[in-house]
Amino acid sequence: FNTALALGRLGARAAFCSRVSSDRFGTELLRALRADGVDTALVQRGPEPTTLAVAEIGADGSAGYRFYAEGTADRLFELPGPLPPDTRALSLGTCSLVLEPGASAYEALLRREAARGVLTALDPNIRAELIPDADAYRARFRSWLSSVGLVKLSVEDAEWLGGDPRAWLEAGPDAVVLTRGGDGLTVLTRDGEWSVPAEPVEVVDTIGAGDTVNAALLHRLDAHGALVRGGPRRLSGEEWRDVLAYASRAAAVTCS
Repeated sequence: FNTALALGRLGARAAFCSRVSSDRFGTELLRALRADGVDTALVQRGPEPTTLAVAEIGADGSAGYRFYAEGTADRLFELPGPLPPDTRALSLGTCSLVLEPGASAYEALLRREAARGVLTALDPNIRAELIPDADAYRARFRSWLSSVGLVKLSVEDAEWLGGDPRAWLEAGPDAVVLTRGGDGLTVLTRDGEWSVPAEPVEVVDTIGAGDTVNAALLHRLDAHGALVRGGPRRLSGEEWRDVLAYASRAAAVTCS
């Protein structure tokens, strides 16, 4: 949701594909998406309640979350028919690939769209309290890599998942982007590693910052003609620094 919303606000053509409750929260979520130009034609509706995430803000602006996700609408997502033929990228992550039975449908969507040449982006955005079997999830994550073109995650999530992000490149992704909080962003590709510093900002809170980075990466990759399967691996170091700097600026706005 946040990634789709941010893409709309950045002026990109974006659509949201999920299952949304018909309750008041769900209605407001769809209203917000449409207000920022996000296409909601692919949204499934259901009478189940909306998943709730209650945020608690720390002294440094970082957020902790408590989730209420039992019997909610989004986890009953069903595999949709073919996505529009002009679809160039598909972004997945967080609860979508955790909460069953919808998680299996999203995984099938990921593999199907990757097989037809769509650039797939994955942001694990680990919420450990929602993952009943950590080892099983880590194994699933590794199995997704052959179908993923771009991985974006925090250094904390990379540590939780285990393994070396550089080794993940051998499994399939064109690039792995690591967010390092106040230390900026780093991208790893088969050709090298490039970093940019974080934009100086007085942090109010970090809610949505990672999703904003995700959206900004996709939007800037599009500006470089790289929003296609295999596109990210063709970028030079200078082009990657531009993409990362753009994402860093966007995240700074979200945090301020």
